Amino acid sequence: MNDTELLHVLALLKIEGVGDIVAKKLINHCGSAQNIFKTKASQLESIDGIGRVLIKNLKDKSAFKLAEVELQYIKENKISILYYQDEKYPVRLKHCIDGPVLLFTSGAIDFNNRKIISIVGTREITAYGIDFCKKLIEDLAPLNPIIVSGFAYGVDIFAHKIAMDNNLQTIGVVAHGLNQVYPKVHKKYVAKMEENGGFMTEFWSNSNPEKENFVKRNRIVAGMSEATIVIESAEKGGSLITANLANDYNRDVFAVPGRTSDKFSQGCNNLIKTQRAHLLTSAADIVYILNWELDENDSKSNKTIQKQLFVSLDADEQKIYDYLIGIGKKELDLIALACDFPVYRISSLLINMELKGVVRPLPGKLFEAI
Repeated sequence: MNDTELLHVLALLKIEGVGDIVAKKLINHCGSAQNIFKTKASQLESIDGIGRVLIKNLKDKSAFKLAEVELQYIKENKISILYYQDEKYPVRLKHCIDGPVLLFTSGAIDFNNRKIISIVGTREITAYGIDFCKKLIEDLAPLNPIIVSGFAYGVDIFAHKIAMDNNLQTIGVVAHGLNQVYPKVHKKYVAKMEENGGFMTEFWSNSNPEKENFVKRNRIVAGMSEATIVIESAEKGGSLITANLANDYNRDVFAVPGRTSDKFSQGCNNLIKTQRAHLLTSAADIVYILNWELDENDSKSNKTIQKQLFVSLDADEQKIYDYLIGIGKKELDLIALACDFPVYRISSLLINMELKGVVRPLPGKLFEAI
């Protein structure tokens, strides 16, 4: 997109009554932002949902003055622009009706990798949450996913740090302009994040981290990701808003279960109980449910990933897994007979193994190893 068109897009977004949905409707109808300001009022009125008040607002020249200031900032600070019609714009976010028209980015973000997951949760992360987050990302690392979060305290910053420790691309979606860092204490992580990943926002350089901006930011986190993972959350919190948005966008949601007495597991337990999230016990659950394929051409890589994903099997589960790997799909009764377990015991073990993503049930009481 050239500077002239960008200027007109920026100006359009500053017109009173124009949000992302209306802006897209106008641009799609007129062919470009520049054409919108040239189109006759009578033609604009024919567009569904575009009224006379909005058309009158399009004549507001002050919008262009604001746009010129922002364009100057973009050029001087070498901010990258992702336009919703561009190929480099996040593919899944294109499918969200309220996805931003423009995204401002810094760093070395590369969306060629389609495995994108968001990790969110409480700002008061516990030792349990830290350990789970660390193990999860380490086990997923061989699959090279992009880790998205909000650069906030707690789960967010730990997800970014662990991703960087594992040389994974990580993206912080922030609720303010790229001219500042919030929270300021996280400034020490900015340079390293921008080496492999970086930052993204829809907010202009003069935007501060206002409360309502965080709610808007959450739709980007949920919309651009294949799945949203909630590590820990109280009964109410921003991460639950992100999870609900992900469900609205028809994305998979995962939640880490915890004890009923733990304050920061209540939100996750409720998501699982109300079937708004998959129960997450290991990285294998994500690989299985998202149907991520391992690289069959790289046997060394394949074995490394398998080992990392399935280390949580106990001796009995390992016995069943080894049997199914060697023989293929088998009926439940025959698995019990071959492995020398009573049927009630084999049923319990297979359910646990299914939750861990190492076996899958098939019609006819058949099971096979993954």
